[in-house]
Amino acid sequence: MKSSEKKQNMHQKRFKVLLLILPLGLFLSLTFSVMLGPVPIDMVTVWKIVLSNIPFLGDEMTTYWTTAQQNIIWELRLPRALLGGIVGAGLAIAGVGIQALVRNSLADPYILGVSSGASVGATLVILFGALQFFGQYALSIAAFLGAFLSVVFVYTFARVSGQISTIRLLLAGIAISMILGAVTNVIVLSAPEEEGIRSAMYWMMGSLTGANWTVLPIPATAVVVVFTFLLYQSRTLNLILMGEDTAATLGINVDAFRKILIVVTSLLTGVLVAVSGAIGFIGLMIPHMIRLLVGSDHKRVMPISALFGAVFMVWADIVARLVVAPEELPIGVVTALCGGPFFIWLLRRSSYSFGGR
Repeated sequence: MKSSEKKQNMHQKRFKVLLLILPLGLFLSLTFSVMLGPVPIDMVTVWKIVLSNIPFLGDEMTTYWTTAQQNIIWELRLPRALLGGIVGAGLAIAGVGIQALVRNSLADPYILGVSSGASVGATLVILFGALQFFGQYALSIAAFLGAFLSVVFVYTFARVSGQISTIRLLLAGIAISMILGAVTNVIVLSAPEEEGIRSAMYWMMGSLTGANWTVLPIPATAVVVVFTFLLYQSRTLNLILMGEDTAATLGINVDAFRKILIVVTSLLTGVLVAVSGAIGFIGLMIPHMIRLLVGSDHKRVMPISALFGAVFMVWADIVARLVVAPEELPIGVVTALCGGPFFIWLLRRSSYSFGGR
């Protein structure tokens, strides 16, 4: 058997194993996330409280826990754990899409200026009360609008004579990110209150403190829709990795698909940034790790990246909550401390190349 066939079989076996292990790992991770905190609650009580709040399932359940435990589990920890899983999965699949789009393993969801645009909108709300007529949704809406407008600018500047090249897209994204980053710094320095500056800086480093049941539906829907689309387009993503000329020869309208992919991944990232702040390294690191394990076929990379990203983010949030308790670290600090050493290790692997080939 040829070495390429052996490697393909190995990747397929790893994919099957991970597809069995990771859902269980995600379930246990969510359980531990809800159990752990300043007030520890045992696993049985946690799941009885959860089931008691589900119609029909909890109707006959005997209540023996306190109101405080009920509120801690159902109103605080469970929404936060679920939002962590959603954001982790979403950033991971957005990273897979962006890396395929630009055929560059160092690309991530924020490379198109999405994070910088969202930060401008969010800091305007936090520091100056912009868009207050949207009430509790003002921060999310402002961050999403900032992310969307930054993508529009990048797309406009990268388009020349009706065409978009990968290099122009990357350069436009970097330029817009730098400009919007400078705008954010000016806004922060102009803030009248020190407490507002701290809140803005904390949000810009990532946080799930705003999680509640009303926040979850929009990011969850966005992640499911984009995941389904990218999984359906896995063959196209595989062909684009082989080169634009090859993809075009095999019947792919590369320019049209690139436009769709830019919009889909950027809007997904905008939605996620709007609810969690700017959390780096997930979309950059997770696809790398998964390609090392299961190869570069997006039919395998996409679902495993989503599951692993969800598990990783849940545990990053656990660490952020507990390591300096009763204070809390921004999640972006935790992901950076994990992601930095990983890439140092990756650089030392002389055999590594994009796609794990």
